[in-house]
Amino acid sequence: MLRVIFLGTGGTLPTINRNPSAIFINRDGEMMLFDCGEGTQQQMMRAKTGMKLTSIFITHFHADHFLGIPGLIQTMSFNGRTEPLDIYGPRWTKQFVRLLIELGYYKLGFQINPYELEGGDVIDKGDYIIRAVATDHGVPSLGYVLEEKKRTGRFNRERAIELGIPVGPLFSKLQKGEPVTINGRVIMPSEVVGPGRPGRKLVYSGDTRPCESLAKESECADLLIHDGTLADELHDWALETKHTTAGEAAHLAREAGVKQLVLTHISSRYSESTELLMRDAKNIFGNVKIAQEFMEIEIPLSDKH
Repeated sequence: MLRVIFLGTGGTLPTINRNPSAIFINRDGEMMLFDCGEGTQQQMMRAKTGMKLTSIFITHFHADHFLGIPGLIQTMSFNGRTEPLDIYGPRWTKQFVRLLIELGYYKLGFQINPYELEGGDVIDKGDYIIRAVATDHGVPSLGYVLEEKKRTGRFNRERAIELGIPVGPLFSKLQKGEPVTINGRVIMPSEVVGPGRPGRKLVYSGDTRPCESLAKESECADLLIHDGTLADELHDWALETKHTTAGEAAHLAREAGVKQLVLTHISSRYSESTELLMRDAKNIFGNVKIAQEFMEIEIPLSDKH
């Protein structure tokens, strides 16, 4: 399972319909937050995600992307959490965590481990990785790629039996890439195991101008969640504030060959309607959505290479 829940989809100013940035990801029971704007813990309660997070990834230290963390960690502590929490982010993350622990009259019941990342840094999680991507927002800022490692190819049980391999431990050896010997003949894994199958790939831009580093990392992504703060008619304002227009995000998605694009960090000026954003994006890239609060996307596994 790889499920994405949008808990906060608004721009700098929250609205009655959009909270500040927060994206919840559940990968086979491991739960992560990417950004944690004000009110995120209440959004988690409404979405019934639970609070057993293993890690929080901060894209940058503008207030609308991290102000939800102090309340969230205090609630987790009040609820008896003892497991450590990892917080990743750009430069200033360690200082932020130190200040966070010192904030207010309370005693935190668990350890917080801060990690400062730069573009290109990789966190190896075993069967998947999270890679930090340098972005362009005028302050130290990162995007993130969650990419699963290649999976073993499909095992052809019928072919294995035809070759005289008895059902049992030898099947497992072949699936692990080890050759086996039957009646003096060496049978290679490639004879009964298909080509490796791709894992899933998800990219979150955070706040940024379109940039080459993000475009490269987004190649063939199953899902690209990109800053789509403004309509194309406000391109000059996007340049000044270091954000991306809907059309620019769609162009990046098209050039990178992503399967699906979701625009988020929607400016409060589009509180009544996001039709203009959708039109700008749809003119360039077909499979696009505007993020909504509590929208869920589940990314399926695929055998296509």
